[in-house]
Amino acid sequence: MTTPPAMDAQAAFTGTVVPQGDDRLDEAKLTQWCQAHVAGFAGPLSVSKFKGGQSNPTYRLDAPSGPYVLRRKPFGKLLPSAHAVDREYKVQAALSAHGFPVAAQYGLCTDDAVVGSWFYVMGCVDGRTIWDGAMPGATPAQRRAHYFAMVDTLAALHRLDPDTIGLGDYGKPGNYFGRQVDRWTKQYRLSETETMPEMERLIDWLPQTLPEQTRVSVVHGDYRIDNLIFAPDAPRVAAVLDWELSTLGDPLADFTYFCTAWAQDNGGRSGVMDLDRQALGIPELDEVVAHYCAQTGRCGLDNIDWYLAYNFFRLAAIIQGIKKRVIDGTASSAHARAMSERVQPLAALALSHGVRAGA
Repeated sequence: MTTPPAMDAQAAFTGTVVPQGDDRLDEAKLTQWCQAHVAGFAGPLSVSKFKGGQSNPTYRLDAPSGPYVLRRKPFGKLLPSAHAVDREYKVQAALSAHGFPVAAQYGLCTDDAVVGSWFYVMGCVDGRTIWDGAMPGATPAQRRAHYFAMVDTLAALHRLDPDTIGLGDYGKPGNYFGRQVDRWTKQYRLSETETMPEMERLIDWLPQTLPEQTRVSVVHGDYRIDNLIFAPDAPRVAAVLDWELSTLGDPLADFTYFCTAWAQDNGGRSGVMDLDRQALGIPELDEVVAHYCAQTGRCGLDNIDWYLAYNFFRLAAIIQGIKKRVIDGTASSAHARAMSERVQPLAALALSHGVRAGA
């Protein structure tokens, strides 16, 4: 089993709650900061916390000048290079200036004295968040159109030249997979809570079988259906969210991460493997690959199982970090504990694709 028991993610993760305990922000200090740094801001403001998300806590700010969104670093001891809200702000500001669908960026605060950690404020995009890859309530034609819109948006990101949009220094462009395997191996070791034979085998095999990198682009790092806001009444991506893992690198890493949905059961989340895709109108993986390749001028994609093994390994390492934060008592989401139970199944899934790729 690759996913936890089915859940109503739409209900569980949609909407806001009143911040409690350490999640509360100093509204007076935050209002003062917004008045000084957010163009057109008029207070007072009220703060609520979005229910979804496991990593950087995200808030809705309501004020007479309109709604805003605030993302901050979590409190507590953090892994090196994790939760870099300044990078999230930088990449979205650059992409917004060049017409890519992200929220407008209003300001970055690197003064811990305001709310207790770094944060940034951006616009609140009107639209729909879809947590369930089955898209309950949609027609087959609507589902198909939405899936191809997701591919089109990702392809548009990968066609942008980082130097042209001011992001040439956003990461090291070469040897992306080598650096990522090394990074996530180190992050996994830092948050390791038990020995998993599957992860040990992948840590040995992946660096020995790295594919050649032929292109460099901005990569989102977590591109899936529930990290997007869709237009209220059309199959169009209005904004791409959650840029915490973005950098410069191989666009195939980004695209094949999106493809992991076709290798995971649904369970009320983004996976589509166990769905009747033909009846639902969800395109098959080979159609998605062909569509992306056509949009980006590629002839095809070889050995997708290597990429899937890498992506599930990386995902297992990320969720191991959540598991460690649960144990340490610093996880920001009420759903983090259930999420943390996915590490071992993901490691097993990664290795299964690795075996298909020759591990």
